[in-house]
Amino acid sequence: MVRDLDGETEQLRRAEPLTRIDLLGVPAWAVTRHAEARHLLVDSRLVKDLDAWGLWRSGDVTHDWPLIGMIDAGRSMFTVDGEEHRRLRTKTSQALTPRRLQAIRPEIEKFTEELLDALDEQGADGVVDLKAVFAQPLPMRVVGLLMGVDQTLHPMLTRKYKAFFSMLTPQEERLALLAELDVFYTALVREKTAHPTDDLTSALILAEEGGEPLTEEEVVGNLKAMVAAGHETTIGLVLNAVRALLTHPDQLKKVLDGEVPWESVVEETLRWDTPTTHLLMRFATEDVQVGDQVIAEGEGVVISYRAIGRDTAQHGEDADVFDVTRPAPIRHMTFGHGPHICPGAALSRVEAGIALPALFGRFPGLKLAIPDEEIRRLPVMTQNDMEAFPVLLHG
Repeated sequence: MVRDLDGETEQLRRAEPLTRIDLLGVPAWAVTRHAEARHLLVDSRLVKDLDAWGLWRSGDVTHDWPLIGMIDAGRSMFTVDGEEHRRLRTKTSQALTPRRLQAIRPEIEKFTEELLDALDEQGADGVVDLKAVFAQPLPMRVVGLLMGVDQTLHPMLTRKYKAFFSMLTPQEERLALLAELDVFYTALVREKTAHPTDDLTSALILAEEGGEPLTEEEVVGNLKAMVAAGHETTIGLVLNAVRALLTHPDQLKKVLDGEVPWESVVEETLRWDTPTTHLLMRFATEDVQVGDQVIAEGEGVVISYRAIGRDTAQHGEDADVFDVTRPAPIRHMTFGHGPHICPGAALSRVEAGIALPALFGRFPGLKLAIPDEEIRRLPVMTQNDMEAFPVLLHG
């Protein structure tokens, strides 16, 4: 799959709107079209509750399945529905407000400049890895700031999440990593409960509106999932945007000349080369008809966002083309739709909106250090991520 992501995307895009797929030996349905995904993402008959999955109930899928951690990641707003989901999401919305995002903008700009300095220093004599030095540490610094986590701990968290997502990590080791993250976040929550500060963790603990306060388990679950989704998404967004611009120099020139706003770059990248390839998973509580197909009660459904982003019915016959001059707004669903739409979407857009113009403003001659086709993707099923992104800063 990761050897030919474009080929897989094309295969899914040409398949039925609802098509059967195999997830490491486990059958599921993939939603490959914008219209069907928009409808199913608000269908209350599709739920996040693992116990609704027939293969889980029967014991055919257990914790030995390598992707189970993407579904059974503890109690959080990502794993519940209905009133419970609204309660948990309300707490997060209180903690991740536009005011808080605006307040941390100067810090994001500061982090960006510091990392660009490091990039300049390390790339002064030749090739430098844009991912390792810039695109990866930036979102981890931002989420660390939001959570109130000391910067010295960021490399540890980065390593653990990288190993968690990798399909090369033995399942026993992956389950141990989840347990270690639980210990880490539980200790963080207890520290912030005793000594609250002005950060997202404390805000989640202290949030009072929308019913009962969050339990320790719920705060831990929300934090663990938000960090996983938040920093990985932004890494992909930044790198995919840079890659698209460097391989489309005519469009990069339009952006650098001010003919096209950076916002258009961000939105077109989100549509054309989504940071998330497939989102696992929802389960049918009863039979659900989709065109000529039926999702039977107990079956699992995957949303294939990369294929959806290139749906010609939604984006035109040139949906496979990267084009920053598309008419705005570009109505993609890369951050989801409906009750479970990504709560960190605004943060990711803010980070990319700061990072990209700052990067090209500092290094307008930036270019790939290897042929584009030699860039290798990480062995990850759900994220669109690269092993490294070697560049020359000054062409």
